[in-house]
Amino acid sequence: MSNFLPVPAILVPQGAEYQAVCRGLSRVNSPKPLVLPIPIGYMPLTKYLEKLPEAGHFLKDSQPKVLLMGLCGSLSPHHAIGDVVVYRECVYESTKLSESLLQSCDSELTTLLRNKLKERASFVRGLTSDRLIYSATEKHHLGQLYNTEVVDMEGFAALKVLSQAGVAVAMVRVISDDSHHNLPNLTAAISPDGSLLPLPLAMGMIRQPIAATRLIRGAIQGLRVLQSVTALLFSR
Repeated sequence: MSNFLPVPAILVPQGAEYQAVCRGLSRVNSPKPLVLPIPIGYMPLTKYLEKLPEAGHFLKDSQPKVLLMGLCGSLSPHHAIGDVVVYRECVYESTKLSESLLQSCDSELTTLLRNKLKERASFVRGLTSDRLIYSATEKHHLGQLYNTEVVDMEGFAALKVLSQAGVAVAMVRVISDDSHHNLPNLTAAISPDGSLLPLPLAMGMIRQPIAATRLIRGAIQGLRVLQSVTALLFSR
């Protein structure tokens, strides 16, 4: 491939994050990777990925590779909204497990990402949660408990399922909420299939207007950076 990154496919959460990545790629003249919108959350993504080998997609390559992109939350005061992070590994925190699990990202792809982004990105250990982490107090607690700097809801699932299928996985995310402030509790807005439910989403935002305003501002900033990072990564 003529892309800087030898990656035939990008996985990115459906909705605004997917749209931001597509906008970034629209600015690229070189051949573009396939972009697949994925469901939100650990279990919905696990089910989705387990069906991918039947559909083919990027698994047709002799050495299949995939890049996971999107937004994430900060667990550390050292990482602010708009910061770009490259994962080196990911811990899974589950309400159903008494122990944490660890998966490492592909070292070759991760090195390529770091070389391309240079000082624009931080190298981090991420946490994947099976639930939305909206409390600043819990963010601080989880960051210290698992020695992690950022949190998402999909990273570990992608690493676990795809690595077992022989796919090399690397991850780049942009921070959209800091570790100092609470988010609105939007747990009810995430459906079992990993999509957002508009009415519960709106109600959750209305109940906590200050936190909702902060979330929207952070998301807008994060999406803008996600778009520009995508363009940078896949430009010649």
